[in-house]
Amino acid sequence: MRITASAPPSSRATLKEWLGLAVLLLPTMVLTMDLTVLHLAIPDISAELAPSSTQVLWITDVYGFLVAGFLLVMGNLGDRIGRRRLLLLGAAAFAAASALAAYSTSAEMLIAARAVLGVAGATLMPSTMALLRTMFRDERQRTTAISVWMGGFMVGGVLGPLVGGAILSVAWWGAVFLLAIPVMGLLLVVGPVLLPESSDPAPARIDLVSAVVSTGGILALVYALKEIVQHGIGVRPAAAFLAGLVLLVAFVRRQTRLADPFLDVSLFRRPVFGIGIAAMTVGGAVMLGFNLFTAQYLQLVEGHDTLVAGLWLLPQTGGMVVGLGVTSAIAARVRPVVVLAGGLAAAAAGYVLIALTVGESFGWFIAGTVVAAVGLAGPAVLATTVVLSAAPPERAGAASAISETSNELGGALGLAVLGSIGAAAYRASVDGLTPADLPAPTDTAIRDSIGGAITTARDLPGDLGGQVVDAARLAFVNATAVTAYAGAALVAAMAVIALVGLRKLTVATEQGQESADASR
Repeated sequence: MRITASAPPSSRATLKEWLGLAVLLLPTMVLTMDLTVLHLAIPDISAELAPSSTQVLWITDVYGFLVAGFLLVMGNLGDRIGRRRLLLLGAAAFAAASALAAYSTSAEMLIAARAVLGVAGATLMPSTMALLRTMFRDERQRTTAISVWMGGFMVGGVLGPLVGGAILSVAWWGAVFLLAIPVMGLLLVVGPVLLPESSDPAPARIDLVSAVVSTGGILALVYALKEIVQHGIGVRPAAAFLAGLVLLVAFVRRQTRLADPFLDVSLFRRPVFGIGIAAMTVGGAVMLGFNLFTAQYLQLVEGHDTLVAGLWLLPQTGGMVVGLGVTSAIAARVRPVVVLAGGLAAAAAGYVLIALTVGESFGWFIAGTVVAAVGLAGPAVLATTVVLSAAPPERAGAASAISETSNELGGALGLAVLGSIGAAAYRASVDGLTPADLPAPTDTAIRDSIGGAITTARDLPGDLGGQVVDAARLAFVNATAVTAYAGAALVAAMAVIALVGLRKLTVATEQGQESADASR
């Protein structure tokens, strides 16, 4: 990869821009923490608000649904009204909705507050990424800034359960939301001082039809994928999936006919852009999808409590941070194919290591998660850098939203695909391991999930409960290995695609221009 190594002194970032980067890390970390911080609070929420099982799903999922659905809309809105202005408006709304969620008195009120948090959160991610494009015009500095920003993104996701567990040990469930208020308050105070304003100098009117169609398509697709993970393939998720695809196809076709499109789909014709986005989507899908198994393995097989399990996820986060730093250091001297294919190949090796050692060597299992995280960091940084560099500065918000939307869809897709593979492998394995002649309801609960098996085993007489637990744990170890192999195959296939598609590309200049150079 060849990214401009130097720039005129006037274009290089100063201390103010680096302090501004620190400010942008605040909403980024809070946003990702809010995706996971609530999970540990569900039992307390259920005891106090008595939500139905459907309402529990909406409490946990509506936030992510609306973040994903409104990213493209908010990215375009920021281009038009100003990214800093939208960021600060979103921060104020996020703080207000956090207070509303913390003091909710009913399940319906909490769902509504989480929905507002999702819409407000959708303003934060594209705004922060687009501001990086404005603040760091030197490509090498921008790559470093993106690496730091993505490190904050990853750390926030891991800190969610840790912070949530610490807060819940001393306070009521609503306190997990209050953490966002002082953070957003600080952003509102220092943001106007340290962050520049930027926008499209000649904004066109927002195409409301495109906004509605894109939001509806993404919401339907994410909803369908999450339903498939939780309940399997059925008429309702299949219909939602089909509707989402139809809406997104209609959205893309509309963009090709508009003089001022909501989304510049021509960007995807550029190999480094399209393959970079695909690599980010696949990498995010595999990492998030497999992390579902990692968390269950640490708790239900290894027997760690939630806090200790969260601590064992920290090495993976450290691996991601190391990978981000290495990518930042070599991005100016290494071809895109090396960063993308090399990182994906390393990730594939990490998942193979996990598959070979799960249930056998805990240390090597953790090492595999670290290797995979290091490998996936390179594609994430490269894709984000390419997205910001490829789009003209006035459309940086819309381009940033593409990146974040691919992350959201990739995560949902990973949970659906790897979750389904793992569930099928678990059922196939547990069928041959559980004692014969179990009552039908008990057998169904055991085959459904390892959590159901362990819960059911508590009510079984004598040694039967221990046999069921041992069988479920062994079956889950087998399922985790199968899922790790599937993840390795996916990222290895993406590495091959990168090798073929980017073998002649050498340059991503400050304007996002590409050139081919067969001599490199």
